[in-house]
Amino acid sequence: MARWGDRWPRWRPWLLGTVAFGLALAVGLALRQLLLQVHYSAVMAAVAGTPASSIGLALIATALSYLALSGYDSSSLQYAGARVARATVLLTSFVAYALSNTIGLGPLSGGAVRMRLYTAAGLEPSQIGRVIAFNAAAFGLGMAAFGALGLLWGADEVGGLLHLSPLLLRLLSAALLVGLAGFIWLCTKRRGLRIGRWGMRLPTPELALRQLVISALELCASAAALWFLLPGQHIALPTFIAFYAIAVTAGIVSHVPGGVGVFEAVMLLASGGTVPTDAMLGALLLNRGIYYVLPLVLATGMLVAYELRSGVAAPVGRMAVHLSPRLMAALTLVAGLWLMVSGVTPFTEDAREILAHLNLPLPLIEASHFLGSVAGLGLLLVARGLLHQLDAAWWAALVLSLIAAVLALPKGIAITEAAMLSTLALLLVISRNQFDRRSSLFSQRLEPEWLLALGGVLLACVWVLFFAYREVGYSNRLWWQFELDGQAPRSLRALTGVALIALAYGLWQLLRPPAGAVATTTPEEIQRAADIVRANPSSDGCHVLVGDKHLMFSPSGRSFLMFGKQGRSWVSLYGPFGDAREWPDLVWQFIERANDHGGRAAFYQVRPATLPLYLDCGLHALKLGEYATVPLPGFSLKGAKRANLRSGVNRGEREGLLFEVVPADGVAALLPQLKQVSDAWLAEQRGREKSFSVGRFDADYLQRLPVAIVRRDDRILAFANLLTTDARKDASLDLMRHVPDAPPGTMDFLFAKIMLHLQAEGYERFGLGMSPMAGMAERRRAPRWQRLGRLLFEHGDRFYNFRGLHSFKDKFEPDWEARYLAAPPGLAPVFILADVAALIGGGLKGAIGR
Repeated sequence: MARWGDRWPRWRPWLLGTVAFGLALAVGLALRQLLLQVHYSAVMAAVAGTPASSIGLALIATALSYLALSGYDSSSLQYAGARVARATVLLTSFVAYALSNTIGLGPLSGGAVRMRLYTAAGLEPSQIGRVIAFNAAAFGLGMAAFGALGLLWGADEVGGLLHLSPLLLRLLSAALLVGLAGFIWLCTKRRGLRIGRWGMRLPTPELALRQLVISALELCASAAALWFLLPGQHIALPTFIAFYAIAVTAGIVSHVPGGVGVFEAVMLLASGGTVPTDAMLGALLLNRGIYYVLPLVLATGMLVAYELRSGVAAPVGRMAVHLSPRLMAALTLVAGLWLMVSGVTPFTEDAREILAHLNLPLPLIEASHFLGSVAGLGLLLVARGLLHQLDAAWWAALVLSLIAAVLALPKGIAITEAAMLSTLALLLVISRNQFDRRSSLFSQRLEPEWLLALGGVLLACVWVLFFAYREVGYSNRLWWQFELDGQAPRSLRALTGVALIALAYGLWQLLRPPAGAVATTTPEEIQRAADIVRANPSSDGCHVLVGDKHLMFSPSGRSFLMFGKQGRSWVSLYGPFGDAREWPDLVWQFIERANDHGGRAAFYQVRPATLPLYLDCGLHALKLGEYATVPLPGFSLKGAKRANLRSGVNRGEREGLLFEVVPADGVAALLPQLKQVSDAWLAEQRGREKSFSVGRFDADYLQRLPVAIVRRDDRILAFANLLTTDARKDASLDLMRHVPDAPPGTMDFLFAKIMLHLQAEGYERFGLGMSPMAGMAERRRAPRWQRLGRLLFEHGDRFYNFRGLHSFKDKFEPDWEARYLAAPPGLAPVFILADVAALIGGGLKGAIGR
């Protein structure tokens, strides 16, 4: 079982990709049957014959649909109890839906956009999670409600299509509507709903009814955007809405990006016999451009426009700028797909006449057609690099888009294609500052999902080629036919060349040698990291001095991160240190290196201020607990609140306890006594040395930092090593040990004296460390992770002294700040936390023992 558990993460992308590939193949076969009597020229004629007034109405309906979609976010925020400026809601909703509607890929999904922008607006990750969940549930309920209403209206037409009784369909739709009415009734009577282990907080009835109205407006507007593009009035709008709801649902369930092919197949099947197939296919093609591609271009332009503002001060504005690589990657994918499809379809008769009139050389036409397709493949490949903000990917995308834009004219007077590519190039130029990662494109390893998606694109192009040139019989002579009217041979050569290049690239990706093993950290690297930490305000970086973690440096050497590797988990402790400008690049570098080794990257105990670094990379944030920090300028032992602490210090002084801070160069002489204290403490605790995020008794480590000790009669009773830096901003401690016969309150005495000493030295903060599982939400409908954390905190003393540790630190009246685990979604955090426990415990035995 363990062996399969290790193999499953490697095989999962391929298995899921195979399922998606099989579904796409089934869709292709279904479309082939539906389009047996349809000719490509008829479809293009339907597109060209669409009146400008119909396109204008479709544009208006699209604008109304996206405006209504912002109502989903407004309702979700109200449900989550969060307040966000209206302008932020509109921006977030539009960008999120423009991405998710068009692309549908995990790394580019709307959820990541909401997490990014709403975090910048001040929302907690748990609130944003509820926003995303409410959005999904509201969309499903809205589809069900108004699909059922449409089915009531058009049961006769749908029943004839599905060979089902119209009465049965009306009864089913009525039952669904009754169920929805019952749900709203529940909202008036109860605050929550629980079915087995699954539970949810119900919205207010006013919010539920408001959301149904919003869903109705959005569904009607989006369906009308397609309906306006149909010639005449072959089908009533209510019936069309029922078909539309079914098609959208099928596209979402299929998990095919943007529902491409699935949505079209259902609409073609549903409208058979009512709307001419060529007219419906032409309307669907136009709808893809108007409802999907155009909003993506506008959303990209909106975010890139922030680049033109000098010094954007608003947090949401700054975050919007950092989102532009996601949209640029999505737009590059669309442009690449456009070029690939354009390469396997013939140009129009008007374009042929213009090319003949201009008397362009045939080699130029042939070369532009072939190179345009190759540029499309190149754009598909560099889109991943844009997502990772690679400088080389930016240059490649810019050059390819400009070349393809120029070639679009001799290729077939493709004005729209040239405009699209020119817009992409312009947006790339404006957003140049976001692509500053110095890395080679050839060093990037494509994930299985990207390779499978590339294969799916090539197969789709093969299907389009056969559909466009169905009337052309194949013969070997086609390959050598070079003439202006020889469009089928030209497309055949272009697709074959692109397929061979893609095959070679895919084989190279699969057969290239894996990345080497992680190198052992050298003393020279530890010293380099120590020099960076010494100038850093955060004392967390002092954990690098233990020498038990691997190190990764930025290309400049001014920044680093430390990490441990356990199983398939690559876990960075605290995240990057050093020059903050290099942190995003270092985070991406770490994730890519873990991916190259077949691992999963995570960041342990990261602060709220740095969460956007990890959210940008598609990771999710899970709260681990809270970190206690005591502000030192105002710290004193005076006052009623510090009475117990003051009493402990006075008692220690009466019992002859003496406090001293030994500088690093004086620790060597004390090591034998410190070792006795440490061994006695371990024996008393029946424990073993820990590692990774917890200090251990190591002579080299202890001699690098000052040590605070408590003596009595020249005997050391307790000690703690101090984590300090030259910046004198932040200090903390790591290793804390005492002998079993130390007087009661010795550790209180040690802590208080340490803080008074650091206060006198001019330090601003003293870190008491993290309290695991503290500060979790107490609401019954809180996220499951936080409910589990609260349960462990309250009842998990058998496994760990959660409450005792929190109570000890809380008596110093610290400020509490959340700490998070940034990890991939799904079950990955469970495995990562198990591996973190093994890293801290020194292996599986240490993780389950003391």
